[in-house]
Amino acid sequence: MYERIKGFRDFYPGEMAARRETIDTLEDVARRYGFREIATPALERAEMWTDKSGDEIVEELYAFEDQGGRHVTLTPELTPTVARMVVAKQQELSKPIKWFSTRPFWRYEQVQQGRQREFYQTNVDIFGSAEPEADAEVLTWAADALTGLGLTGEDFEFRVSHRDILGGVLETYDVDVDTEAAIRAVDKSDKISRPEYHDLLVDAGLSYEQAAEFDELIAQGDLDEVVSFADSERVSDAVSNLQAVLAAAADLGAREYCTISLETARGLDYYTGVVFECFDSTGEVSRSIFGGGRYDDLIESFGGQPTPAVGVAPGHATLSLLCQRAGVWPAEEITTDYYVLQVGDTRETAARIARDLRERGHVVETDVAGRSFGAQLDYADSINAETTVIVGERDLENDEVTVKDMDTGDQVQVSVSEFPGEDDRPTFDDVAE
Repeated sequence: MYERIKGFRDFYPGEMAARRETIDTLEDVARRYGFREIATPALERAEMWTDKSGDEIVEELYAFEDQGGRHVTLTPELTPTVARMVVAKQQELSKPIKWFSTRPFWRYEQVQQGRQREFYQTNVDIFGSAEPEADAEVLTWAADALTGLGLTGEDFEFRVSHRDILGGVLETYDVDVDTEAAIRAVDKSDKISRPEYHDLLVDAGLSYEQAAEFDELIAQGDLDEVVSFADSERVSDAVSNLQAVLAAAADLGAREYCTISLETARGLDYYTGVVFECFDSTGEVSRSIFGGGRYDDLIESFGGQPTPAVGVAPGHATLSLLCQRAGVWPAEEITTDYYVLQVGDTRETAARIARDLRERGHVVETDVAGRSFGAQLDYADSINAETTVIVGERDLENDEVTVKDMDTGDQVQVSVSEFPGEDDRPTFDDVAE
């Protein structure tokens, strides 16, 4: 017997029904904002990641040499792919470019709760606008998507920051600081002890005294204090931009979900401006649910014209943990509107009724296995059929079919020529009147 590969999941119909309802909500909200769906390949050239992060990143990828001798990898994230796509047709695309997609990604990493080696995300991105309204729209889409799932402001919060605040404060120190390494340390700060965090800042170039001072300043999150401490145009501009994004988010309806958190850094080096992460407000889901931010330099680094960009990517595994904690995860069960049960040589009539009901958009099953009456009724119950339409030879002799309510067990005979009739979704209660 073959076993499933570690880090990869199977989704049976009940689980998939809940996931599909969640995905549909995320995508429907994106469409209402004017985001257009795209599809992207599972395989890309590994150089899209090694050129930026070094060959050591291959250890985190599902990378290999294909039969054409190309060094390729299963895509570990979407952003480089959409950057490549924008560059390829940059002159043809109307700005701003607003795209979304839902798909799997692959990373070879330690498997843990909410993190698999194959994982699914819904990505939402805006290219071609540097205005605060673009950042605010991404935040607002995320808020609307979460509330559309049944979550409230008591369930989640967006911790919002700006990368240039951190970078600007770090450059005020009269030492040679590896800014990217220091920001990566900030990104890890809530997952490690304070001494370990300070050690990472020291490794990045600060002294222990400077590391402690930097830690205290950032942890307080007082924007006025940060501007006064840094006394630099870079930090002042970053704070102004962050405040402008939050002001736009207030107008769009998402400010109530946002908390200023300068310890929110996002670990990826391509982020350039406002960044944010979504967390469970209760802390029961201890890790970030998802995150996003601005990455204005990426398109140019891929050979395109300078193009500002901002995006967010909810991961479905962590999002499901939040929804389950809050009690709003959809029921993991399949549902069926009608089961058309056949007794004897009644296929022609049963097929006609099934077609009529399906044409009205209903979920309809009928027998395809030649089972007995009892076996069909048991199956109808197992698929949570709301209504069973029994098409039997004896009933048809009287030009009737039987409509059965599966919850109550009540049933009634109705004229075969009048079913399903004019009602869009006729049930026992409708035909028994």
